[in-house]
Amino acid sequence: ETNRRFKYLISHGETGLSTAFDLPTQLGLDSDHPRSQGEVGRVGVAISSVDDMRRLFDGIDLGRVSTSMTINSTAPILLSLYVAAGLEQGVQQKALRGTTQNDILKEYIARNTYIYPPEASLRLAVDLIEYCALKMPHWHPISISGYHIRESGANAVQELAFCFSNAIEYVETAIARGLRVDDFAPQLSFFFACRNDFLEEIAKFRAARRIWARLMRRRFRARNPESAKLRFHTQTSGETLTAQQPDNNVARVAIQALAAVLGGTQSLHTNSRDEALGLPTEESVRIALRTQQIIAYESGVRRTADPLGGSFYLEQ
Repeated sequence: ETNRRFKYLISHGETGLSTAFDLPTQLGLDSDHPRSQGEVGRVGVAISSVDDMRRLFDGIDLGRVSTSMTINSTAPILLSLYVAAGLEQGVQQKALRGTTQNDILKEYIARNTYIYPPEASLRLAVDLIEYCALKMPHWHPISISGYHIRESGANAVQELAFCFSNAIEYVETAIARGLRVDDFAPQLSFFFACRNDFLEEIAKFRAARRIWARLMRRRFRARNPESAKLRFHTQTSGETLTAQQPDNNVARVAIQALAAVLGGTQSLHTNSRDEALGLPTEESVRIALRTQQIIAYESGVRRTADPLGGSFYLEQ
């Protein structure tokens, strides 16, 4: 079903695929494990083997799409399966493009899908950062996430505070094992939420860029300008969507999406109107995709890199 949905999205102009996994996959359990009962495929796709990964992307050229994988504790395993699927297609790992979330620290804060104690989990996360710095130049090995923290009740300021605190720990751990900051920092990415307060969200994204640039230059002495750039993905807020009158969620998602674009997001996921009720229908997914396309091709906001630069309200 997920493979068919991917192909449906690609046929309607999508270029990036976002993959969510079920809880057993997130916790490193096979689908036939007793603890997986009742959870297989419930909140995402079930992946237990390279054969599952092969079926997930059957008929999809992994050399031509960018794939985001929302996976943390088992991120190194899932990426290895993805690399294997790519090699079977004839796509070398250095040509693969995408992101693994791999942000285990926020699991202890907001989601709890961790397997090992923090120290061991952090080592695995940084293992993946190191591997991608050496072998996969077009892959973002980690997406340091404020999204889940925000959806769990944090405000905009707390979202950035916890997110950058975790980011500092990842960078310091990588440096402690001998990596130079400019060798891996350009591949770091971030993941933020966007809610209904239009101007606050735009200001949050603009502030985040400044904070990260200052951290890289002043604290970690990064010299490569690419290290100071904040690369971030934004997803509209699922927590703000209502099960009652779900069509109203189309307007909420559109406002949030436009705020993310005006804030400078590099990539965007627009939630579907009926996600408060269950898995979205094809029609709802199409509306969510068309929302992005209307903003991109009809609103005119792409004509300048920073439409709100100089705004007194946002910058003061």
